[in-house]
Amino acid sequence: MGKPDADGHGPPEGLPDLPPEWGRVVVPDDASALAEEAAQVRRELLRRATTRAGHPPDELAEGRLPLRMPLLVLLVTVLTTVAGLAAVTWPRNPRGNARPTVVPQSAAADLTGRPLPALDLVDPDQRPLPLRGLVPAVIILVDGCACPERVGEAASAAPAGVSVVTVAAGRTVSPTPSEPGPTGRGPSAPAAAVRALADPAGGLRAFVRVPPRPDTVTALLVDRYGILVELVPQVGTIEDYRSELVRLAG
Repeated sequence: MGKPDADGHGPPEGLPDLPPEWGRVVVPDDASALAEEAAQVRRELLRRATTRAGHPPDELAEGRLPLRMPLLVLLVTVLTTVAGLAAVTWPRNPRGNARPTVVPQSAAADLTGRPLPALDLVDPDQRPLPLRGLVPAVIILVDGCACPERVGEAASAAPAGVSVVTVAAGRTVSPTPSEPGPTGRGPSAPAAAVRALADPAGGLRAFVRVPPRPDTVTALLVDRYGILVELVPQVGTIEDYRSELVRLAG
């Protein structure tokens, strides 16, 4: 344990030897006697710490630095939130695929000469009926417009042996009223019977790729081999396809 110094003083009992370069160490009975030395040590430690961090010692000593950091973090958070909201709500011009587009109607020539799809339609009793079993036929899509005058023209102009078929959407089949139109059968020939069917799956409308319209119908003319010979996307009058309709009987 400790050795006494030149004055006969040694370290307190129970403490290890202290380095001789420390000189004489005196432990006072009252700890308040070390207040000045403790304050000096704290100032020195504070100076070293703030110098390394790049902040003047007086800022930390006056309490300004601890207050400034939370304010800075709060400001950055607010600015980030406002910028995010502005980016979401700011009106922007549509670009690329975001711009509404109009799907062009497929040209009739693209489908002419192709076989009719093998679809099963349903009759008013909900019995399936193969579409190809009705050919040769003029098939009128009435899912957008009942257009009885257009149906009546087709029934009046259709030659013997050519079916006149109306196709509605869904499963509900209601007889399509037909108004008499100019006939090509002769004065004594009655108009052809109109067969009303429905297309629950919408396969025929998907085949022609022509959207339904509320003011007109779409007509398909199919020969006895099930080949589409003419597609009229929007029928104006029977004259739009009369000649092809007559040829279907040949």
